[in-house]
Amino acid sequence: MDLRFATISELTAALTAGTVSSVELVERSLHTAQAENKSLGAFLSFRGQAVTEAARSDERIKEGTVRSLEGIPIALKDNLDLVNETTTAGSKILENYKAVVTATAVKRLEDAGAIIIGKTNLDEFAMGGSTENSAYGPSKNPWDLTKVPGGSSGGSAVAVAAGHVPVALGSDTGGSVRQPAGFCNIVGFKPTYGRVSRNGLIALASSLDQIGPFTRSVRDAAKVYEVIAGHDSADATTADRPVEPITIPKGAEVKGLRVGLPKEFFGAGVEPGVRQATEAAAKTFERLGATVVETSIPHAPLGLATYYVILPAEASSNLARYDGIRYGLSASDAKHLIERYATSRDRGFGPEVKRRIMIGTYVLSAGYADAYYHQAVRVRNLLREEFHRAFDTVDVLLTPTSPTPAFGLGARTDDPLAMYMADLLTVPANLADLPALSLPGGFVDGLPVGIQLMAKRWDEPTLFRAAAAFEDATDFHLQHPPTAH
Repeated sequence: MDLRFATISELTAALTAGTVSSVELVERSLHTAQAENKSLGAFLSFRGQAVTEAARSDERIKEGTVRSLEGIPIALKDNLDLVNETTTAGSKILENYKAVVTATAVKRLEDAGAIIIGKTNLDEFAMGGSTENSAYGPSKNPWDLTKVPGGSSGGSAVAVAAGHVPVALGSDTGGSVRQPAGFCNIVGFKPTYGRVSRNGLIALASSLDQIGPFTRSVRDAAKVYEVIAGHDSADATTADRPVEPITIPKGAEVKGLRVGLPKEFFGAGVEPGVRQATEAAAKTFERLGATVVETSIPHAPLGLATYYVILPAEASSNLARYDGIRYGLSASDAKHLIERYATSRDRGFGPEVKRRIMIGTYVLSAGYADAYYHQAVRVRNLLREEFHRAFDTVDVLLTPTSPTPAFGLGARTDDPLAMYMADLLTVPANLADLPALSLPGGFVDGLPVGIQLMAKRWDEPTLFRAAAAFEDATDFHLQHPPTAH
């Protein structure tokens, strides 16, 4: 077994059998990640105390008190709080901010025995699709160091794809887990909105944000989901409903499953190679016994425009708290209070964050809110209704994850609209609150292509079963980047 690319189940079996220790796993993860961080830019910080925590896990294993993620090294996107650790959100304004709480999802991972080795790079405040907007430099795609890894959770995707950790958490507001997973040939999962607590997550757009894992397999994603999901009294948006256990037998079957291909997700902007990989995935489902039909989400083409009204509106409100007074960077040389507010924000925020704050303020302003923000909310409700109707006739929807494979570093930094297009196929699931998952679906010119599956709200079990069946029938997920050998 290659420990660098082993799954959670494989590592747990090895830990239980005593063929490897948690200390060995964590030390290997730290050594590899630190050695490759200059070239990949996956991590912003490392936790030396992780080795001590791993030693405690080894004691538990010897005592036979093994929890579900006992001794497994993981990484966190650096917009997730871990008490007494720095949380920068990829921004200079939070460069020296130390968290006073631990995010609920992170606490649940710790309670399950996971060992956090460090915090990963991201686009500033999760605003971006390439991880080039980080105030601390870009992350790079391990499949081709001249390409982006996707974003905004690019560092977490790189950490898993390069074999640094088997699991990393990210946040997905419009595709920030699924898009980088597709670019890096790993699994990225966004749960139903309200299924995982956002407590301790640095907010971007509160009605869209959701925490999800990057993993090497669908079953690993399901395992992590079962740990982090569930009601949390600290987040009023979490659903107070039981989390249905995920059971995926080896050789998961999809006979009789109804797979829908929404025609609006295969139109202009989707590169031919990406379309062909997704159509090949549909044929794989047919071969496995599923029924594949064309379906329609008529307002899906308006999803991106809708998203880029709602997201900046919510972000402009959420980011108003960074004023240079309460915490974060402060312009202490300012002559008066208003100057301190303005100067702190000017020095602390990068260009993309400033752009979205200005757009958000504009679409919420008097005289424009009805024309833009309220109209976007109406379209969002239409999308929810259309997806609801679609799931009356199909069980899952199959689409490409992104219109293209990974693009070049710097290729879209001066063209925000081109950058936003990378979210074209992922934002609808966020707008409709759906669970969605990206998994390896092939390659185009040596670069990974992700395929996306969506299910109706709260139906994660069907989503995981369909994804696992495809994974079992293909070997794309078993291929690893050339830079990670």
